[in-house]
Amino acid sequence: MRFTAFSSTTFSAERRAFARYFVVGGICACVDIGLFMLFAKGLGLPYLRVAAGTFLIATLLNYFLSVRFVFVSGRRFTRRWEVALVFAVSGMGLAVNASVLWFGVEIARFGLLLSKLIATGVVFFWNYFARRVLIFGATHA
Repeated sequence: MRFTAFSSTTFSAERRAFARYFVVGGICACVDIGLFMLFAKGLGLPYLRVAAGTFLIATLLNYFLSVRFVFVSGRRFTRRWEVALVFAVSGMGLAVNASVLWFGVEIARFGLLLSKLIATGVVFFWNYFARRVLIFGATHA
């Protein structure tokens, strides 16, 4: 029975960490999508280039908010390595984001906003689990 109690506690802590990351991710998604729509739709700049720039800005914000509210920084890697690894993991996320965005706009004809929302939702899960497992390991209690 001890294993069950430990598993329940671990599961509960993981849910809290995921919920905190959901809030952090939501804030960063608003920044990403807001800037994306401003530059791509409002100013008419090339949407894939804009997506890369706004994704990078949101990734940097996400790192700072995540180490403050979700993940324990410095436990596995130095801060320099953490930032480098976050951007490496985010590079994969950016590739998925751009692919889904391109497919949504060019093939499915969903429009910029809907395509960006779908791409952001898909990448959210990759970002959380890759950061949780590959980079940080520990979360704030």
